Amino acid sequence: MNKKLTIALVAHDQRKVDMVEWAVFNADTLSRHTLICTGTTGGLIRKAFVEKGVDAEIICMNSGPLGGDAEIAALVVRHQINLAIFLIDDLNPQPHEADIQMLLRQCRIHNVPIACNRYSADLMITSSLWDNDDYKPSTPRYVKFNRE
Repeated sequence: MNKKLTIALVAHDQRKVDMVEWAVFNADTLSRHTLICTGTTGGLIRKAFVEKGVDAEIICMNSGPLGGDAEIAALVVRHQINLAIFLIDDLNPQPHEADIQMLLRQCRIHNVPIACNRYSADLMITSSLWDNDDYKPSTPRYVKFNRE
């Protein structure tokens, strides 16, 4: 992939190991892009990259429960995120569920691809569409229906 992207990386506590493993596996690709992370996730990825000798631009927001998910959602609304990887812990309740749903919703509304597992993240980050200048993703059209 030649185009420089801004990629959001978010992982719940029980998925942080998965995220760090995924990021290290994809470090060559990720190091060519700007990474916007929630606080703890970004710190763990930064530490793993330093240990592996990977130089990457990693910008950390607040941790998710302290508003990091909402900060990233705001970047999505301002069209400053090209791709989001959000490894969600679906097996445990999250105290900031409203922020999680807001981030997911804003990605859907603003047509930002969002991967919620490692397999979909791998498919998205390796897509040839990122460098295809002829490909323009369509803008979602929301049509009001008359409910009679």
